[in-house]
Amino acid sequence: MAEDEKTILLQKRDELRERLVSIENDFRAGLDPDAEERAIQLENREVLEGIAKATEEELTRIEKKLAEL
Repeated sequence: MAEDEKTILLQKRDELRERLVSIENDFRAGLDPDAEERAIQLENREVLEGIAKATEEELTRIEKKLAEL
């Protein structure tokens, strides 16, 4: 059973890492020169920051669980 749990945790960890990379890439892409598009991007950026924070917290929990196994 511990091996199944470990496999699930490893998969989730990898998914979370990929999500963080995707969010970081969005941030690095910069803002659109069009004012309307830029406004939307700035609103989305706030949401992405929240998602990134929650993802990092979950990733920390998973890595802690993996270390305990």
